[in-house]
Amino acid sequence: MHKKELSYREFGFGTRAIHSGQEPETMTGAIMTPIFQTSTYVQSSPGEHRGFEYARTQNPTRHALEDCVASLEKADFGIAFSSGCAAIATVLHTLGPGAHVISGDDIYGGTYRLFTQVLNDRNFDFSFVDFTNLEHIENAITEKTEMIWLESPTNPLLKLSDIKAIVEIASKHDIKVVVDNTFMSPYFQNPLTLGADMVLHSTTKYINGHSDVIGGIVVTNNEETAQKLHFLQKSIGAVPGPWDCWLVMRGIKTLHVRMRQHGTSAMRIAKWLEAHPKIESVVYPGLESHPQHELAKSQMSGFGGMITFFVKGGLPVARTMLEKVKIFALAESLGGVESLIEHPAIMTHASVPAEVRAEIGISDSLIRLSVGIEDIDDLMADLEQALS
Repeated sequence: MHKKELSYREFGFGTRAIHSGQEPETMTGAIMTPIFQTSTYVQSSPGEHRGFEYARTQNPTRHALEDCVASLEKADFGIAFSSGCAAIATVLHTLGPGAHVISGDDIYGGTYRLFTQVLNDRNFDFSFVDFTNLEHIENAITEKTEMIWLESPTNPLLKLSDIKAIVEIASKHDIKVVVDNTFMSPYFQNPLTLGADMVLHSTTKYINGHSDVIGGIVVTNNEETAQKLHFLQKSIGAVPGPWDCWLVMRGIKTLHVRMRQHGTSAMRIAKWLEAHPKIESVVYPGLESHPQHELAKSQMSGFGGMITFFVKGGLPVARTMLEKVKIFALAESLGGVESLIEHPAIMTHASVPAEVRAEIGISDSLIRLSVGIEDIDDLMADLEQALS
């Protein structure tokens, strides 16, 4: 199993983002990690090779990406996948037959679909509870519970989970805690330092940051868990190609700069929306009005670039606004340099049944913003004209 190099662990985030796992290429001195576009590797004798046998199992470009993200998440091991959903499915394959998983009730629609329409029919059992109340977690634990799955903040309602407290509950019952950290990126939150067993990212989002590649990654400090994930990565085969890995690494080099701007712009827009007469309410962890604002300050170093808000007038007003934006792009996904806007009930969370959406608060008046890094005055003017 490949283990990341620790040579940059003592350096700051920006230095690690640019250098971790990415030494100059030895033959030519090329400063950028090459794209090793190969399916196999020549052996000097049967079974004698240079650590690389077959590209589904090992690829130097992929290893560089895995090392880099692991370093940013303060992890020893990184395992990359062809998509965030592939990463999620592989993590679930580390569980035993008939395992019970406790999941947050407000999660990405693709995760909910995977849990309820794919894995639930294959001898897995899922409970969906509100993690803002720790008693709900305690009450959901059974003798078959093997994993707690959480997003913090959640998608799309931006609810926060007290990761340390959840880890304390889980450790009493020998339950693993997995955190989908996609919304925060390693720049604003490091769940492994709060006790989580595994951290997952859709690298499609902030880590890549340029809306031009699909990918996922899981990081951990547990060698046994890493060995399981690596075996499953090799056996299931949902691995990213070297070109995709290279694109993600190129995006990572500006992650710290981008995340600072995402957070700065999102805070300003959230405050402006909160005072807007056509907005019913705004949900953003950086606002004092957020019910878990103090928790956000304690376990995150910033508040991210995602905003959820509710317009007055329901779906007709929401639809009109979404059709009128000019700079914000009406599209699914998030975390790119360009600003995106979407309607969760119709778009990203359409796979969640209507009654479940209503129960957790994903209404037709809800709009989700992924605030990009364009000029902030232009973004606010665009939202204003669309609301008008």
